[in-house]
Amino acid sequence: MSGHELDDTAEVTLEADVAVVGAGPVGMTAAALLAAHGLGVVVVERNATTSDAPKAISIDDEALRVYQAAGLAERVTRIILPGTGTTYFGADGEPVFQARAEVPYRFGHPFKNPFAQPDLERELLDHLREHPRAHVLMGTELTALAQDANGVELTCRSVDGPVTVKAAYVLGCDGGRSKVRECLEVGMTGRSFEDVWLVADVLEDPHTERYGMHHGDPGRPHVIVPGRDGRCRYEFYLHPGECEAGDPPPFELVRRLLEPFRPLTPEQIQRAVTYRFNAVVADRWRVGRCFLLGDAAHMMPPFAGQGLNSGVRDAANLCWKVADVLGGRLTDEALDTYETERRPHAEATVALSARLGRIVMTTDARFARRRDAHVRNLIATPDGRAYLEHMRYRPPQRYTDGLVDAGDADDTPTGVVVGQPRVFDVEHGQVRLLDEVTGNGWALLGVGVPEDAYGALRAALRPLDPTVAHVAVGERLPCSPGVPHVLIDVDGGLEAEMAPYRGRYVLLRPDRFVAASWEPGAVPDLAKKLALRTEGEALPLVG
Repeated sequence: MSGHELDDTAEVTLEADVAVVGAGPVGMTAAALLAAHGLGVVVVERNATTSDAPKAISIDDEALRVYQAAGLAERVTRIILPGTGTTYFGADGEPVFQARAEVPYRFGHPFKNPFAQPDLERELLDHLREHPRAHVLMGTELTALAQDANGVELTCRSVDGPVTVKAAYVLGCDGGRSKVRECLEVGMTGRSFEDVWLVADVLEDPHTERYGMHHGDPGRPHVIVPGRDGRCRYEFYLHPGECEAGDPPPFELVRRLLEPFRPLTPEQIQRAVTYRFNAVVADRWRVGRCFLLGDAAHMMPPFAGQGLNSGVRDAANLCWKVADVLGGRLTDEALDTYETERRPHAEATVALSARLGRIVMTTDARFARRRDAHVRNLIATPDGRAYLEHMRYRPPQRYTDGLVDAGDADDTPTGVVVGQPRVFDVEHGQVRLLDEVTGNGWALLGVGVPEDAYGALRAALRPLDPTVAHVAVGERLPCSPGVPHVLIDVDGGLEAEMAPYRGRYVLLRPDRFVAASWEPGAVPDLAKKLALRTEGEALPLVG
């Protein structure tokens, strides 16, 4: 596969390692990750251009770390506004608490960041069009899908004629009305809410706050999220009879709702829509060689700000596994762990989003008064304040089943993500972020372990070809010639992240979750737990 534009012929057939259906943020993020892992990827998008609708408006530090891995950090950083969290207001209009990062910059990026989806989509598309391993087909609609043991064939229709795409795997990132999901005959389970909300994205707005505002006013629950360059998102609960879901809201309604905050003219409205929220999850995320990601796999109310971020997590979990399967490091069985690992957290996030909507956005005045009193009582205690302000109500990401091996240490965390502290890279004489040192593949860190114990480990982990580094503990520098890449703490971040693993080896997956840890001299048998491919096993074929 090569090139970026279709030939002007009646029929076109393209072959790739992976086909991605949908050029929204999740689809293009997945394509960029796959390309960064060295795979050839074709992206199929039915629309002729990227979206100009500012749908998603908040991106978190975990997602920015993923964009860093995809080679997109500089592009994405320049279109965000580094934010400071979310302030919640009670029924009386007074602020109750502000939710923000417990450990600022833990993942190497600002915590919660307003942005405009059209800006993100343009940056992603430009990146893919410049990448030699990516081929983007805009204005190309999927009409049918067929698969067998050797690959998947997509039948598509473009303005220039029929297009066939053949790939080893297909990622369905084509939204809530996914054609891929329809072709696979996969349903969704959950519920749609009866409440109707108006969402208005406006320009030339006077709000300059770097935080979102959730107003728990039972008379008119609403959300305000300022963005860059005078843009602002307003969301309002609509009372029965004001406007039906799906109907274009009249300007006078939008003007009236925004009147307490600003004057408004029609040309200052970038987008205004009405809709009901969904809280649904696809019944299956993998069918053969096809996978569902993002809104194709799960949809949630916006109150936790995790819709796009959950889709980015999907891509981060799946894409390296596909690369490792096609690269001969893992068996196809490893791809089953995508749903095993991601579904519980996605379901919990959907449930949290719906619960926040019921609590924060209630229209019951008595319930709102009890809510505010309870929250203020919590805030008065150190534990309660930490629970709310550090958002410890969010579902944790910890994999207990999947490509993880808990080993012999119940008190040593596995299946958890490691942060990205700043480290001093002795070999290069630079202060760098951890992922800049370890790269996009597997990594083995020895945390204050003996300096002469790395040789046997390199052989045992050869199938994964990990980057190996020694984390110096305390104030002494290793001097043995057998010590690999040495990393030194510079601000306490590396010591804090590695504290649970002191005196142990830590094997990090490409998505920076801990796959396993063990003491020197106790190398675990990782082949089965991590679905490592044994010598002589056949690789998946492109159809």
